Amino acid sequence: MHDSAPSRLAMLRFLERVQQTDLERTRKWIAAEERREQERQRGADARPPQPDWLLEMGLNRDSPPNMIHEGRCHMAGKRSRGIGRSDALRWLAEGIPACTHCRPDSGLGFLEG
Repeated sequence: MHDSAPSRLAMLRFLERVQQTDLERTRKWIAAEERREQERQRGADARPPQPDWLLEMGLNRDSPPNMIHEGRCHMAGKRSRGIGRSDALRWLAEGIPACTHCRPDSGLGFLEG
């Protein structure tokens, strides 16, 4: 039995089908990544703005707050909540210490005295 090799045209048609399948798969990956990126962007757009000042609460609900931070401070703990400028000034005036890393007292223009 004598098997003849496929013609050059048949091999090129096969290559075309393989590449078309690869292209379709790549386009699906691109579409999926575009959907993920849109979802990430919607999430970022829906996120509330970062507060300017943070009040770090004590270990339990009966403990007084233990520190004031700027909103972007990396030292702020999980027990922190956003507060306004006037509240931050009031807490500092009441003796709640300012974070030594972000120095919110300087940012607020608060001078002890």
